[in-house]
Amino acid sequence: MSVNDKDILGMLNMSEQDRLMRALRSGASRRDLLGMMSALGIGAALGGTLIGSAGSALAQTPKKGGKIRVAGFGTSTADTLDPAKQSYSTDYCRCTMFYNGLTELDDRLNPKLALAESIENDKATIWTIKLRKGVQFHDGKELKAEDVVFSLKRHHDPAVGTKAKALADQMTEIVATGTHEVKITLKGPNADFPVVLGTYHFMIAPAGTTDFNKGIGTGPYKCKEFTPGVRSIAVRNENYWRQGGGPYLDEIEFFGIPDVGARVNALLAGDVQLIGNVNPTSAKLILSGKGFNIMETKSGNYTDLVMRLDQAPGNNPDFVLGMKMLMNRDLIRRNIFQGYAEVANDQPIPPMNRYYAADIPQRKYDPDQAKFLLNKAGVIGSTIPVVTSPAATGSVEMGLLLQQAAQQAGLKIDLRQVPADGYWSNYWMKVPVGYGNINPRPTADILFSLFFASTASWNESGWKDPKFDQLLLAARAETDEAKRKQMYTDMQVMIHQNSGIGIPVFISGLDAHSEKLKGLRPMGTGSLMGYAFAEHVWLDA
Repeated sequence: MSVNDKDILGMLNMSEQDRLMRALRSGASRRDLLGMMSALGIGAALGGTLIGSAGSALAQTPKKGGKIRVAGFGTSTADTLDPAKQSYSTDYCRCTMFYNGLTELDDRLNPKLALAESIENDKATIWTIKLRKGVQFHDGKELKAEDVVFSLKRHHDPAVGTKAKALADQMTEIVATGTHEVKITLKGPNADFPVVLGTYHFMIAPAGTTDFNKGIGTGPYKCKEFTPGVRSIAVRNENYWRQGGGPYLDEIEFFGIPDVGARVNALLAGDVQLIGNVNPTSAKLILSGKGFNIMETKSGNYTDLVMRLDQAPGNNPDFVLGMKMLMNRDLIRRNIFQGYAEVANDQPIPPMNRYYAADIPQRKYDPDQAKFLLNKAGVIGSTIPVVTSPAATGSVEMGLLLQQAAQQAGLKIDLRQVPADGYWSNYWMKVPVGYGNINPRPTADILFSLFFASTASWNESGWKDPKFDQLLLAARAETDEAKRKQMYTDMQVMIHQNSGIGIPVFISGLDAHSEKLKGLRPMGTGSLMGYAFAEHVWLDA
């Protein structure tokens, strides 16, 4: 595909691109394709251009066949193929090979139908889901409503030990209302429920499953071998329900290599074709060689400066604002992350999210104003301890930059670097000033509920605002998209102005691969195509 073709197709989101490419592969007529473009609100002239570009892209047709070895960035004897128990990227990668959910999330975290053929709701509280017919599990059994009921109800069983209890608890009733229809009643309205169903833990397994190590699902690959803490081998599902695309590979061997240097060496030696989670320094090394590429995934991951508002000095608003103004965001982006990051604005919703509040004025690095505020707070001339750790990505380097900026303002910062081991249990949210690191969350509601609601157990700075809590509940129930967006904008303004956290940048995820491996693209759900690379990649050997 030429650069121009990529640019033109970039006018469509990933879900729309997928739909267009699948239609082309299935032999759709130009008239049908133009009708598809019209339904997306695209005129005939531009639609024709997009179809032409997609045709050029299709000329580089994915090939079936071949085997690859992939190294993730962690492994443990606790590795699992039970969707409810997934807790690490290794699990997510494997489960997306073997299972599907009722919905799945696209590159901008919007839900799209997967095993569900349609989803309707009554006041965002009662949800009726019709399933696709003819979908088969790997053992030949047809997908039916009983499988969905079983898979979702498992999360209510304490013996299962689900990792999605907080999300599953909102489902008060799950019943089959037909062979291929399920009704789910929530304890309260949630317009984001289709997004919840698209998260990793709600994938569907056959009713009555007790041995999840077999990985029997409806996914693009079948499980040939799985040994927790060692490896898995996946082979192509020839009866995959989704037509007109992947899976393409015959086999994928997946395992973890925790050390980034060892992962990089395995790639450069040709032992693996894809590795996850490399750092900017490793990315430079990989790009200096021949035959390898880096895929950057922009996401909502951030390392934040955390100032507790319930104790000194964070209980003084002038101190908090002054510290935020000492963060040189562009320098952090360029020097610490070598450009693999986006400047942030002390609000936790990233630019790629549809609810990102782009109109909030950017908070700038302003040491003079910071000095004025810090002096007003009465801390100039004193020493402020700040805790950093390798556990919070980039926090050690961020702390050094903050220390240098504070020194110019007349404030002495005592950096206290502690080991990664035990940081989250012994220091995070327990020291007056320190750092956190927050992984992307699929919805604004989930992010706000976990980290900013007054009662949230991970409310990092101890910020409490009853108005924010009221807006959170109202936005969850609001089905008018424009009104909901405004609510989320108002909430981001409140966090930006009043919370005790400073978010300097959103950190990109970096994966590396052989240039012979095709089909990779960034997905907002995380690294390695939101951990779902297996269905989409192919070898150009």
